[in-house]
Amino acid sequence: MTEPREEPPGPSFGHCLLRYRTSAGLSQRELALASGLSVRTLRELEHGRAAAAQQKSTELLATALGLTGDERESFLLLAREGRRRSSTSGTRTMLYGLPAVPALIGRDDELGRLSRAARAGGTTVVVGPPGVGKTSLAVATADSLKAHFPDGCLAVDLRGVDDHPVQPGFALERMLTALGVPAGRIPPGSTERSSLFRTLMRDRRILVVLDNAADEAQVLPLLADSDRSFTIVTCRRSLPDLDAADRAPVQRLVLDVLPEQGAVDLLATIVGEEVVLADPAAAKEVVGLCGHLPLAVRIVGNRLATRRHWSLPYLAGQLRDERRRLDSLAAGDLRLRPAFELSLRRLSPAAQEVFRRLALIPGAHFSEELAAVVAGVTQEEVEAQLDELVEASLLTVTTARMRLQFHDLLRLFARERLAAEEPRDVRARLHDDLLTHVLRKTTDASRLFLAKVTDVPQDSPFRSQDEAKEWLEQESTNWVPVVRGATEARRYREVVDCTWALYNYAHGREPMYPWTDVFGCGVRAARELGDRRAEVNLLAQYGMSFHWSLGDSARARTVLLETVALAEEIDHTWGAMIAHSAVGWPLVFLGEPEEAVRHADLAFGMSDPYDFFETRFWMHIGSGGIRVATGRFAEALTVLTPLLAEVVERIGETNPEVAAKTTTLVRMNIADCLAGLGRWQEAAEQYHEVIRLFGTDRPTYRSRVELLVCEGTAWRQAGDLGRARECLTLALDLCDDPADRAPVEAELALLPAEEITTIG
Repeated sequence: MTEPREEPPGPSFGHCLLRYRTSAGLSQRELALASGLSVRTLRELEHGRAAAAQQKSTELLATALGLTGDERESFLLLAREGRRRSSTSGTRTMLYGLPAVPALIGRDDELGRLSRAARAGGTTVVVGPPGVGKTSLAVATADSLKAHFPDGCLAVDLRGVDDHPVQPGFALERMLTALGVPAGRIPPGSTERSSLFRTLMRDRRILVVLDNAADEAQVLPLLADSDRSFTIVTCRRSLPDLDAADRAPVQRLVLDVLPEQGAVDLLATIVGEEVVLADPAAAKEVVGLCGHLPLAVRIVGNRLATRRHWSLPYLAGQLRDERRRLDSLAAGDLRLRPAFELSLRRLSPAAQEVFRRLALIPGAHFSEELAAVVAGVTQEEVEAQLDELVEASLLTVTTARMRLQFHDLLRLFARERLAAEEPRDVRARLHDDLLTHVLRKTTDASRLFLAKVTDVPQDSPFRSQDEAKEWLEQESTNWVPVVRGATEARRYREVVDCTWALYNYAHGREPMYPWTDVFGCGVRAARELGDRRAEVNLLAQYGMSFHWSLGDSARARTVLLETVALAEEIDHTWGAMIAHSAVGWPLVFLGEPEEAVRHADLAFGMSDPYDFFETRFWMHIGSGGIRVATGRFAEALTVLTPLLAEVVERIGETNPEVAAKTTTLVRMNIADCLAGLGRWQEAAEQYHEVIRLFGTDRPTYRSRVELLVCEGTAWRQAGDLGRARECLTLALDLCDDPADRAPVEAELALLPAEEITTIG
């Protein structure tokens, strides 16, 4: 809780504003509508929590109140004097050039960190992108800590992103004057001024705010060499060279966007809590479209507060249009695009070029590798520009493996600059290069998961299957839209090759990716090429994705039966077999068990001529699995038991991923059969073996929690209550989502009372 500011001496601007508004017969909301200010800003001014409005806002208020002549001039003058008094309230507290800020919302943790750092003295740099609220945090911190710094607060806006930042010598002159040094005794040179400043600060407890810094050269002369004082520097850059100075280590606080609830709370302070509570979903969408960036939330809040006929859904509708979103983020003096432009202008020409070209990358995050592709340079050449963008807070690093990310609004700004500054043919060439690179690498990575691949080919860009898996996982937000983009670009053969290569990788990863979109692109490409065999192959994967990824069994059945018909029409036996096997699962879920078994057995009977791990295993596991799903456990064991023996015998014929998938699947199905037959101890042992072998780092088609619950249940039924409790307790510990705890707790509740121990 911050202490209130002392009431400034002399007549209050807020009192004057209240008198004129009352005389005019206006409510705060009516004056807000007429002036373009928010109701919250007027309330802060009238209650004296903000000393005065800024110049332009004061002029808007005067016009809205109908003030003319002397009254208008007096009103403007009183505001100007109020702003000066807000910089000099108290004997030593002087806030030069920093605005009065509204109450800080959603920054309790950051405020706490700065407060703790202040007790130790030294310097903390608050780093973050434009609009994230660095100045608001610094000013709020200074306000909350003024009692701890009895000798005052010095604050200077260094105008670091302007074309002409404040020179260190000028900033020192202002601070020395505030400290009581007569003008005639202030040294002429910056070095001498810095030395005198440090001498004066040595025995004083003063808080210094250096807002909007440009670089280390500007900041270093302004740092107090004293552990009794505390300096907050705000900057879009992290200023790494400050650490090289001969002084105490500099702390850094990287300021991110607000969490969702914090952004919603900020919106509520501007538009009114009742507006947000009336449509919380729309409020969340609005702040989400603002990227939870405080400046953007304030702007849209002010727009809504001054437009009575608008609603949150209407505002959300305006912001959804990415082409107009930055235009929508402007209200009065608050504008987002100029804040981005100031940061961009301070970059080197090479970094500006990379910044705008990165907008070609479609994914949420990306690697240096993709950055180099769209920049049209080598990876080594692009590293310096990426470092510059990260240092300027125009890109963020999301992981230790150098995954880079735009803020959503910065991405839109980069896209604008790309369209404005890059010729159309250059954009087309770079986009084409991106499609080529990502398609080829996705295809190469996926082929390492084919059953027949046991060693990595020498010409592969990957050194191992694990490396390929990591690339596919990390770049999934890029290769999925690239497949769509390549389809729209009519690169049909590459799309067919890529999506077909992905089919084996997809097994066991059904929930992870939008496979319906991916394989749908493959089907469209095959049809455009007139390649009917490829159409059958990809149509089968497309149909399966409806069932396994979307849970739409009816649509899956329709597509897969169409696939069977097309395969038989063109005499594509392998394709018909795959579709027969696949359609069994949606048929089970649709309550057609006999048809499901019939199709599974057709596929089983057609599989003999084909390779074991590539084809025959999957037809056999389909036949056995369908029987398990329809309660035919004894029949299923007659298929699954010899299948497990053959998997074990042939395990060296395939790669580790396929070996893991096949062993896991057949053991899980056998365990389910044994459980269905009441052979509980054997079932428990099979579940345990699955977890031991593959339960943590390989695709298992069930989560480790699910497997532990299955094992725990089997041990309970087998009478081994100790092992049951052990499995279920571990499962409960692994539940991240509270909703996942319910079935585990229900199973634990079935244990005898004396066997239950306190959990958690």
